[in-house]
Amino acid sequence: MDDTTAERFNFDHWRQLAERDPACFEAQRRRVLDAAIRAAPQGRQQRLRRLQWRVDQTRRLSATPMAACLRISGMMWDSVYGRQGLLRAMNALASRWDGQPRPLPEYQTARVIRFPEPRNGPGRLR
Repeated sequence: MDDTTAERFNFDHWRQLAERDPACFEAQRRRVLDAAIRAAPQGRQQRLRRLQWRVDQTRRLSATPMAACLRISGMMWDSVYGRQGLLRAMNALASRWDGQPRPLPEYQTARVIRFPEPRNGPGRLR
């Protein structure tokens, strides 16, 4: 069973695996997380690895799974409502928006030029 996408996630399968074979559960969990990180755009992968490390350390240092869940949930809410959170960033952007679209700066426009056809005809290599 390939549980790499949210559409195919089967909670009962993962719960039973964790109860029956915790080592196998952990290995598969790591495989799925690594695949998800590798599937992300290259520029975001390092940040995702760092975030996953923080989540893993929070799990490791928590006394119980519920304590880990609460602490990780707190991390998520802090990323939305905290000092450097998403909500503050969106409000800052919204406060600068006056409803009027802005033209692109000169350096973001370009004139498209047509390359001549190759001597051997279109689509052929020499």
